[in-house]
Amino acid sequence: MERVKTLLRSPGRRIAAIALGILFLDQLTKAIVLNFLGYAQEKVIIPGFFKFVHWGNTGAAWSLFRDNNGLLAVIAVVALVVLYFTRHHFDRRTFAGQLAFGFICGGIAGNLLDRVRVGHVIDFVYFYVNRANGEEMGFPAFNVADSAICLGVGLVFLLSWRAERASGAAKTPPAAEAPPPPASGS
Repeated sequence: MERVKTLLRSPGRRIAAIALGILFLDQLTKAIVLNFLGYAQEKVIIPGFFKFVHWGNTGAAWSLFRDNNGLLAVIAVVALVVLYFTRHHFDRRTFAGQLAFGFICGGIAGNLLDRVRVGHVIDFVYFYVNRANGEEMGFPAFNVADSAICLGVGLVFLLSWRAERASGAAKTPPAAEAPPPPASGS
């Protein structure tokens, strides 16, 4: 236990541990999907609402820029390098800031590993509803890495909003006391 405390003593090490944890969880869940579902197969978990799928995404979020896997892999590498060199802009003093940075880096690394290893990002979580005409209307399939990136970015926004709000409150002068009523002449 003491060894773990020593290992996680600095913010940079905590961020790296979080990122590696996300990367591990992401790759573990994708390995499970690869073992139990063939490509393009689906397993309904809650009919009309949720299923596990094995879909490949060569694009970005919501399959934007489809068939640009190589370019998106390069962009992911550039993003990780930029994040590394601009890490001082993140609130690394708080665990929430470290968590956000680790989630974003781990998520990018997880999807990048898919792009390099299998030629596409493996998406497997799919929420949907059945329309009256029988067609499915669903939220785009996603994975642990996608979730980590979204949570990390959301946390960055929340922390930024809180910091801005706190600095705005510090700059606002206290309300002035109301002047005394004028003396009435008798």
